[in-house]
Amino acid sequence: MRLKDMGDEALLLAAGGRAILLQLANPAVGHAVAEHSSFAADPTRRLRHTLTFVYAVVWGTPNQAAFVTQMVNRAHAPVKSPSYDATDPALQLWVNATLYDSAARIYSRVYGQLSDADADAIYQDYGAIGAALQMPRELWPVDRAAFAEYWNRAVANLQVDDEIRAVAQTLLHPKTGALWLRAAMPLAGFLTAGLLSADLRAAFALPWDAGRQKRFDRLMRVTAMLYPRLPKRLRYWPKKYLLGTIPDRAPAPQPAA
Repeated sequence: MRLKDMGDEALLLAAGGRAILLQLANPAVGHAVAEHSSFAADPTRRLRHTLTFVYAVVWGTPNQAAFVTQMVNRAHAPVKSPSYDATDPALQLWVNATLYDSAARIYSRVYGQLSDADADAIYQDYGAIGAALQMPRELWPVDRAAFAEYWNRAVANLQVDDEIRAVAQTLLHPKTGALWLRAAMPLAGFLTAGLLSADLRAAFALPWDAGRQKRFDRLMRVTAMLYPRLPKRLRYWPKKYLLGTIPDRAPAPQPAA
């Protein structure tokens, strides 16, 4: 099993909010998003762009992969501040780590634990995703055991202040965007809170109690029972739709630095 066999599942969208909040909890990322991005105008943009990038790199044509890679790198180039540089390899590593850990977590909740061989193959595929984001390939921990050590160190250093908390609230409670999207956000927020650790839920001021935990566990059991039985055309629709938005042509040459 490889990332191509797992990553086209719409199920992974359920962990998108978790990945973004983990990214924001790195103060350098969280403050930069607050200063440089248009979260208030379009709070789901970061998730859409991230998914489009991953879909293009994994399933797209070479032209599509090159197009989105150039688009992401061009968007990151001017995003710099005294505490943040979007091209910083350590921050690119963290962003990629949140994508991998969140996808692996939600997939295992629904489909069960992967075999070691499958889990190792998918983990290495995520290293290639990070490399496409300009993360030096050698920064990706060599195996899942090394990743666990890196992850535990990184999570221990996360910090959420009022500014970052406000950005997260904008994401989870959007006041703009399509009506259907805003209607879906209470469920998305519930899933996001349930997939986070208790410490991060508290840091982001996300309400949680024993009753919510029981409802979350029940939702995961029902999802595990029903989701795999859905037709593939429904489970793969987000990938098909977003790939269709990417031009299949060579990207324009960039001016010399």
